[in-house]
Amino acid sequence: MLKQSDNYDDIFTSFSWDVPENFNMGVSVCDVHADKTPTKTALIVEQAHGDIQRYSFEDVKRFTNKLANLFNRIGLQREDRVGVLLTQSLETAATHVAAWKAGFISIPLFTLFREEALEFRLQNSAARVLVTDKENYQKIKPLRDKLPALEFVFLVDGADDGAISLYQELDGISEEFTPVNTKAEDRALIIYTSGTTGNPKGALHAHRTILGHIPCVQMSHEFAPQENDLFWTPAEWAWIGGLMNILMGAWYLGIPVLAYRARKFDPEAALDLMARHKVRNIFMPPTALKIMRQVDNIADRFDLSLRTVTVAGEPMGEELLDWGRKAFGLTLNEYYGQTECNIVVSNCAKIMPVKPGSMGRPVPGHDIRIIDENAAEVPRGEIGDIAVREGDPVQLLEYWDNPEATKKKYRDGWLIMGDQGYMDEEGYIFFVGRDDDLITSAGYRIGPSEIEDCLTKHEAVALAAVIGVPDPIRTEAIKAFITLRDGFDGTPELKTQLRDFVKNKLSPHEYPRHIEFVDQLPLTATGKIRRKNLRDHEIEKMKQD
Repeated sequence: MLKQSDNYDDIFTSFSWDVPENFNMGVSVCDVHADKTPTKTALIVEQAHGDIQRYSFEDVKRFTNKLANLFNRIGLQREDRVGVLLTQSLETAATHVAAWKAGFISIPLFTLFREEALEFRLQNSAARVLVTDKENYQKIKPLRDKLPALEFVFLVDGADDGAISLYQELDGISEEFTPVNTKAEDRALIIYTSGTTGNPKGALHAHRTILGHIPCVQMSHEFAPQENDLFWTPAEWAWIGGLMNILMGAWYLGIPVLAYRARKFDPEAALDLMARHKVRNIFMPPTALKIMRQVDNIADRFDLSLRTVTVAGEPMGEELLDWGRKAFGLTLNEYYGQTECNIVVSNCAKIMPVKPGSMGRPVPGHDIRIIDENAAEVPRGEIGDIAVREGDPVQLLEYWDNPEATKKKYRDGWLIMGDQGYMDEEGYIFFVGRDDDLITSAGYRIGPSEIEDCLTKHEAVALAAVIGVPDPIRTEAIKAFITLRDGFDGTPELKTQLRDFVKNKLSPHEYPRHIEFVDQLPLTATGKIRRKNLRDHEIEKMKQD
């Protein structure tokens, strides 16, 4: 926990980690509060049709105990994998907590994923259990023969062919459960992250990762918890930003969380939601705020109770910072991290000036440096690789079943974030760009290789290259360059087909908004696509336009 002060240097130098040998993440975010303040609200769930349910920490403890007992009854063993394919809900949160309390490993899965994306993640992790609903189960049904490890699928809204009703199975299950006495280093969570080559990688985290998150949750939300704090984000809990920065970060601190996820982000509906529930603390991707910026007279039209607004996932910029001050009367606190090593840099307007364009300063407890290819720290103001000292509590244990990728992530005792930046004389860190081909679009980090692989499965496509191109709302939009097989023409109808093909097989957030048919693609001597050449050409073309 951070020492409360009005001076960054004082807070940074006074902080030290206290990671116990034995620690269970599920207990820390749930049972600790249920035992101390059982009636305190943990979760407020607003359904799309307007119904609202409230759950106390004691309610969550009892429900997670029942889930843990159910998982044990069906024969799960220590560190078996449990997938969660649901949007923001009690069942989503509870399944993760129950898995951790029982010593299993949970896997959040994005509900917009289609069959191919789900198949890889469930197959790679060898998940034995999946908790989902009837709608999302329709994507799993055709995959069952390809997922031999997946023995049990529980549906939160009744049974289906090959799937069991979760609540029917929970009927009569005991609410008493003794959590497993896990080590802080024991495996607890796999979150899949996009890669630039090959398939997505599973970032495997230990129980201690929640402890590594807390200093930034407190710093970015200006010394949370404060009286009447209530957290919400439109970001899905399938991503580390929604799951750990908001839901579990808030619960660790005993702060209630609002659960509501619209199928499409509506800025006015989001503002109305925040006003009605008196939300005090939010996390917003800059894309969501850019859309919200189109709403007029926010301060006059909506009775907001906001205390803190945090931003991450893509650079915010000076214009958005100024808009936030006018719209909310608050300074937006940008912070920085990634799935493998989350939220290690942050702004905090309460204790230091926020510099436009800067992600902030290192969060207490995290040793952040800008280094060169030899792992030597570069002079202040010079661009290098953003790196975090190895052994940080928030860092991943390894990539699941991928030792080669794990080895590449480190350089002489430093975890390489994959981003380039520089640090100024006062220790503020500025993002410059990716050092690879990852695409940052609407807050998502998207790997081009998975999209390219999907496109080449279409009968018309001989070769595909995918890059990000500048976009005023999304930061980057996905663009695909495609060479066609003989007998196919690059028609507008084919472009529509290809977009739908990716939407239906991978996810709607990964489809190429822009498609260009080309006769050939720039290749290396070994036949690899030179994506940088394509990006440079696109930027030059935009300058001329």
